Amino acid sequence: MFCLSLNSTDPFFNLAVDEYLLKFSNGEYLILGINNKSVIIGKHQSAHRETDTKFITVHNLPVVRRISGGGTVFHDTGNLNFTFILNSVEGKQIDFRKYTLPVIGFLSSVGVEAKFEGKNDLKVGGLKISGNAEHVYRNRILHHGTLLFNSDLELMRGALRKDTSKYETRAVRSNPASVTNLSPVFKNTENHFDTIQEFKSLMLDWFLKNSPESAVIDLSDKEIEDIKSLAETKYRTWEWNYAYGPEYQFKTSFEYDRTISSCSLHVRDGIIREIEIKGSSELELAVKKLVGCRHMPDDIQHVLEKENIFKAGFDIYDLF
Repeated sequence: MFCLSLNSTDPFFNLAVDEYLLKFSNGEYLILGINNKSVIIGKHQSAHRETDTKFITVHNLPVVRRISGGGTVFHDTGNLNFTFILNSVEGKQIDFRKYTLPVIGFLSSVGVEAKFEGKNDLKVGGLKISGNAEHVYRNRILHHGTLLFNSDLELMRGALRKDTSKYETRAVRSNPASVTNLSPVFKNTENHFDTIQEFKSLMLDWFLKNSPESAVIDLSDKEIEDIKSLAETKYRTWEWNYAYGPEYQFKTSFEYDRTISSCSLHVRDGIIREIEIKGSSELELAVKKLVGCRHMPDDIQHVLEKENIFKAGFDIYDLF
């Protein structure tokens, strides 16, 4: 197994690494990486339903869609990401418990007894420390997951949408769970890590010692250039991160110019295809211009500013 410790903290690049090595290599890999603050959604999810659109916009948190299924997770520099890319036998590829066993073994070696619970979680004392997802490509399996070390849990809670009832869609739902960081857990063990980099290095060393014929490698210059290209043409694009998700219906009500208005809009491929607002006659006329507009705050604001809607204190995030 090739062991790769990523120096990049760019979530767009690092997710592209996973896909590139899965599809354009025959090797088996363990990849360890740390990402800057970002919200990572599953392949079949709706970005706006899973995230608090206003919160992530204010806090400049990018949304990045991965190629694996499952629910939404929060990344920052207090979270360690691990990826296994392995050749597999058809029909026996999806196995969350199997691929998390080495991680459980590593944690046990540093005094933390983690348990596999539910469909794809690792928990300590009943609290989630790791979410996992998988993707099958031909005879290869990609399994990746998170390990919360000293992540900003308040920022995580703010970034994830709590009430999703305004969205009707067949998109995959996240399964919220109470979480904890590993750093306070280590205080009750003989092990102490000052930084997540120390934790990452120890995990890499453990795998090197416990995986036969494993070796540390670096990406070649060509691989880096190809991965950068994949990140630019896919992972940094609105088309992948927002438009790719399943269509959805959004329904809500809010006050505008001292009038309660009800709103219904239908979004497909990230574009508002139909919209109806009842209540304020001024707003009813203006929102018709939103048909064909991307369901994104800046795009909607650009259209409605031309209609002079914001003079009455309209909040753009009422449409999310």
